[in-house]
Amino acid sequence: PGLHIAHVVSQEICSNGWKRVGLLGTKWTMTGSVYPDALKNKHLERIIPPESVRNKINKSIFDELCQGVLRQQTVDLFLDAIEGLKQNGAECVILGCTEIPLIINSENSPIPILDSTRLLAKYAIKLALSEDYLAKNGWINPEMNC
Repeated sequence: PGLHIAHVVSQEICSNGWKRVGLLGTKWTMTGSVYPDALKNKHLERIIPPESVRNKINKSIFDELCQGVLRQQTVDLFLDAIEGLKQNGAECVILGCTEIPLIINSENSPIPILDSTRLLAKYAIKLALSEDYLAKNGWINPEMNC
């Protein structure tokens, strides 16, 4: 048993009252089923950048951020992507890749961010300190609904 990162992020979105959510990450994270499934279960809408932007983001993550290369041009790419998500109705944005918070934070983002790695750690600590420990089977899913 364990916490599922997408369930944790979805719960955080619900607790803030947001309904339309931008998602950034690797190409697989943005287009795969992990986040759409979790968001759908909470009646949340996922918004992702167009394919050309997704390709640039994916390349930047692997070729730069994962290598410790932090360039202003890459920061601008991500900020432009977030602005595009905002213009398409996103109320917040999931930073669905460990490296994105190296260049994007609440001070430079035009909409609220959800750092998926930090949220997972926060929920894990909260669970470890609670009397309700691990469920007997399956994933531990925050029970609150939107």
